[in-house]
Amino acid sequence: MNLLGKEIPSDRLFRIAFHVVLWSIWIILPLINNADNERHYRFSIAVIPVALTNIPLFLLNSEWLIPKVFGRKGIPIYLLSLLGLIVFFAVLQNFMKELLVPHDLIRKHNDVFWAVVPVLFVTAISTGYGFVTLLLRQEKSRQQEQEERLKSELSFLRSQISPHFIFNILNSIVYLIRSKSSQAESVTIKLSELMRYLLYESGDVHVPLEKEVEYLKNYVELQKIRFEEDVDIRLAIEGTPGPHHIEPMLMIPFVENAFKHGVGLIQEPVIDILLKIEEKTLFFSVKNKTSGETAEDKDSASGIGLRNVQRRLELLYPGKHELNISRDGGWFKVELTLKTGS
Repeated sequence: MNLLGKEIPSDRLFRIAFHVVLWSIWIILPLINNADNERHYRFSIAVIPVALTNIPLFLLNSEWLIPKVFGRKGIPIYLLSLLGLIVFFAVLQNFMKELLVPHDLIRKHNDVFWAVVPVLFVTAISTGYGFVTLLLRQEKSRQQEQEERLKSELSFLRSQISPHFIFNILNSIVYLIRSKSSQAESVTIKLSELMRYLLYESGDVHVPLEKEVEYLKNYVELQKIRFEEDVDIRLAIEGTPGPHHIEPMLMIPFVENAFKHGVGLIQEPVIDILLKIEEKTLFFSVKNKTSGETAEDKDSASGIGLRNVQRRLELLYPGKHELNISRDGGWFKVELTLKTGS
């Protein structure tokens, strides 16, 4: 619900509605029931201020005693405090009745009974309400705490992506500049486009798949310029991005890893990238030829990208992804199936 441009949380809205309904019934119902009896009706009108004192009784128990006293000091202190609250309001209401209600309307018997019963009834309702809301608050707090931990972890994981990627691309530019290649300028321009994506798009929770695909194309094109004919780089994209959205920088670490370990001392290196876009599913595969050395032998930091994206998949697509990483017959292969539909 939006009130004057401010969104009211659903739990607070429920609590407001609960109190409005409860106290409307508490005040109005006796008037309706006693409408046919003048003496009782006059009594119900006279005790309205007394009935209203049950509101602070309710709130003191549910909003203060239960979360503050029970939650922090335990059951004995809570029960003792609750007993004091009951006695105080019973005495207060009895005093108010004697002060506000005409003497001809005051019951001459069971004064103690009628002073205590409404207080006990309201206390019982407020106790049930208070413990339910306490449990709901604790659960909400636990969920918020978990969400904050996940956000912090994702923020850390994303912070690892950009420096790692930029480091690899700067190596490409240095290579071209040293070889005095005429393509150094065009590569630098492409890098600026990629940097713009990193700075202004990748911070979003999700980005249109179209932008991620464009980013992937630019990255591959940059690597083609760098390696020229030395590496057989293949990129196939089947289907159209359409309305799909995706976690930014989700596919590129696999491609980076392929270029990291699929070139160099490998004969006739091949980098084969395939992206299939279906209505509710994405299939992404990257494979490259390998040598006898392992990723750890080549670069102790080379596993950052893969570990990073694996963890992000676990956090952001639980139960909605399948990741297979294999090494077979001189090929290193990564296959990712991602469900993007509901």
